Amino acid sequence: MLLNRDPSEAYRRVDFDARVQGADSRQLVDLCLEQVAGSLGRAVHAANRGDNGAKSAALTRAVAALTALQMGVDPAAPTGEALLQLYQAARVSILDCVLAFNPARLMQIRQDFIEIRAAMLGATPA
Repeated sequence: MLLNRDPSEAYRRVDFDARVQGADSRQLVDLCLEQVAGSLGRAVHAANRGDNGAKSAALTRAVAALTALQMGVDPAAPTGEALLQLYQAARVSILDCVLAFNPARLMQIRQDFIEIRAAMLGATPA
């Protein structure tokens, strides 16, 4: 039986897996930030097309990336608690959008993560 799958999702998955292998911790954080932002954009786009399956998959991927980010935070680090609060607030907002879809809220979270990623990429490694 053939599965009805989006070919772009298969390519995205292969790209993701390839990038994860051999990545250092900074690159993994960057990848997770990219996944949050990209997934939220895909969720809004899917909702605009009326594709609830793709919307759900994108929101699930965003939550998974946030979970990975949360798991990697050292709460004792200077910014640890603030990051945990940010990630948890984003997670709650995204999960709220599962029941009451709010594209404006998702796009704001997306923009926040784009800005965090840009700041991180602009910072020099310690």
